[in-house]
Amino acid sequence: MIELQHIVKDYQSGNHKVTALNDINLSVNKGEVFGIIGHSGAGKSTLIRTINLLERPSSGRVFIDGVNMTELASRKLQEERRTIGMIFQHFNLLSSATVADNIAFPLRLAKRSKETVERRVAELIGLVGLDGHENKYPAQLSGGQKQRVGIARALATNPKVLLCDEATSALDPQTTNAILALLLRINRELNITIVLITHEMQVIRSICDRVAVIDGGKIVETGPVSQVFLKPQHPTTREFVEQVSGAVDKGLPLMEEAGEPQTLIRITFIGEQTYEPALYETMRDTNVPFVILQGTVSRLKNTPYGQLVLELHGAQRDTEQAIERLRSRGLDVEVIRHGSDRA
Repeated sequence: MIELQHIVKDYQSGNHKVTALNDINLSVNKGEVFGIIGHSGAGKSTLIRTINLLERPSSGRVFIDGVNMTELASRKLQEERRTIGMIFQHFNLLSSATVADNIAFPLRLAKRSKETVERRVAELIGLVGLDGHENKYPAQLSGGQKQRVGIARALATNPKVLLCDEATSALDPQTTNAILALLLRINRELNITIVLITHEMQVIRSICDRVAVIDGGKIVETGPVSQVFLKPQHPTTREFVEQVSGAVDKGLPLMEEAGEPQTLIRITFIGEQTYEPALYETMRDTNVPFVILQGTVSRLKNTPYGQLVLELHGAQRDTEQAIERLRSRGLDVEVIRHGSDRA
């Protein structure tokens, strides 16, 4: 659906060249919600704006539905952009236009008939939950309502792709959840491919199917959200995961009983494993005492998951047997530290 091939974006700053994007290669499947996460200045806004060529790459190619966007002449590019909607962090609404007129704006630019415009505006107002607000102006709306107008406007020309540039970062948590739920419903009901950028892992966890982590203009990690979230590889990814899961204090002192070193482990459950009594049954059968130091049970989009950090007590041979028993049940078990590993 979307293919970015060796994208480089350079800027000139005085006598110096600044590389904002460095050899970016990404593919986004039709109908999925794809997230791009990074810190401020990492290049994520530049990256998402290269998809519709609001930022033209210095080199590389952008394909959407098999069309090489980077080779299109100006008029043809303008036509193709109508298949790509975009919503913005600060809404970018016309302050002197009503809700209805803001939504109608791209349709009028496309020279659609009055009847088509009125029908489509009415459809979209219902879709985004703005019934009764048609004749209000942006100054009369809440932040969440303004973003709903922005979403409706982005959908006006029936796009195949919806780009979201920090669409929820200016909103409070409750409103953010409502907007994310709306985007997920749009994705499911209209089968629109969504690419969103954010600096919040909670946004990625809530609605994305896959994610790419960008740092210093490079993609440093990518994959299904469950894989990246539960087993982060890059330090930047681990920072974002800790936003929502919390860091494990590896310096936490371990107790010792009868001079036997103890073991700190992290167990990851995913899918139906989350609801199975694997931990209880394993520790009962192996007779290994344990203490839960940290625990989470939540969801990654539609997938339940859980993570527990445990301190296992007893002889090392017994704790190793318990760990192997847990792994034999299909659980991911990471040994964080043995008592004998202390500095």
